[in-house]
Amino acid sequence: MFELYKGKKRFTHGNRIELLENGETFFPQLIRRINRAEKEIFIETFILSEDRVGNALQKALVAAAKRGVWISVTADSYGTFFLDADYIKTLTEAGVVFQIFDPQPSWLKSRPNLFRRLHRKLAVIDGRYAFIGGINLSHEHMTEHGPTAKQDYAVEVEGPVVPIIRDLCKAYVPDANDKHLGELLPQMRQTAKVGDASIAFVARDNRRFRNDIEKAYLLGIRKARKRIYIANAYFFPSFRILRALRNAAKRGVDVTVILQGEPDIPLALRAARCLYDKLTGDGIKVYEYLERPLHAKIALIDDDWATIGSSNLDPLSLALNLEANVVVLDPTFNQQLFAEMIKLRQASRLIENRWLSRRSRVHLIKNFISYHIMRHWPSVASWFPTHTPVIREIKSREDMEDKSLSTSEVDSQHPEAANMRKIVEKRDYTNLSEV
Repeated sequence: MFELYKGKKRFTHGNRIELLENGETFFPQLIRRINRAEKEIFIETFILSEDRVGNALQKALVAAAKRGVWISVTADSYGTFFLDADYIKTLTEAGVVFQIFDPQPSWLKSRPNLFRRLHRKLAVIDGRYAFIGGINLSHEHMTEHGPTAKQDYAVEVEGPVVPIIRDLCKAYVPDANDKHLGELLPQMRQTAKVGDASIAFVARDNRRFRNDIEKAYLLGIRKARKRIYIANAYFFPSFRILRALRNAAKRGVDVTVILQGEPDIPLALRAARCLYDKLTGDGIKVYEYLERPLHAKIALIDDDWATIGSSNLDPLSLALNLEANVVVLDPTFNQQLFAEMIKLRQASRLIENRWLSRRSRVHLIKNFISYHIMRHWPSVASWFPTHTPVIREIKSREDMEDKSLSTSEVDSQHPEAANMRKIVEKRDYTNLSEV
């Protein structure tokens, strides 16, 4: 089915995959793996908050570092803008390599750099276990957070796909080294079967792999014969994906799209609603999830194809941000995800012609404006001066010199990672807005 995947984009076979719903299942499993880590931990996140979840993570990472585990945490400066300096200091003094992806301009005390963010949510433990999905390291992903808690999903994977995920994480951390794994390195490289899932790791950057996630969706949608279910937080896909979905519905495929009905960003809902007439007119079933904000980025096709990760189907994810998904060929996982889709659908309202006809003229005008903002966002962003993201490491020690992350191997395999890394020496600052 996926003949375009070659090299690092190939499907690996014999993987185990476990679906994790919301923070209640994701965070305990992540902490459990950290507590049992022996040699190495990579973490990448868009949001890291100093709350119940962030504090539990900090405690586990400090304990792991003290027992000799090498650890790196890379957080995006937009999503983690208000993280307190003491939180970071506690980690760095324990020996954790803490990196900020593309710091915001310190003199502005604001977040003007919205584009090309590190939106991935990844963790790799001892080169054996990997976590990937849409869940940030924040308490708002716990249902106990209340009505604004986000409904979301992630997976834990084990098997031959994990070293490929680790390679990407390693490319963004200059201090990373295979020697950190020690005697665990041969175990990481072994290809023994631990499950039945075939998995391809699909990451998006702004250099070499701009369209890989979009291509994965297109390959699946165009070959669909039975059903396509998509649950996505921010839905404003490319014209190619929209056309593929509409063509699938026209040839008799059951196409169902579940979107936010209680959005955390109202503009995103208005933009998605601009598409409802075309989607429903071609027979696509559109639902709006009403229990709480939907933050999921999941999809399934027919009886074996599925994807999960950090990528929304909107211009930011498909054209600007650094994202990561896994594409899974496994009937069991497909069925598990389908059961979750049914639960989401049951808590949603179906968008019908009667609902569409009741929209006011003001509502339609707002939708029209939102549509064109979202439609032309990537093009407008390209008008601004080219902005090359920089990875900056915060150190508690003052005996470090600036290093370059660029090497020939990194340049060839992960060009987006080949930026200059700066080290911020120990000094007074209160949060990331001052880095």
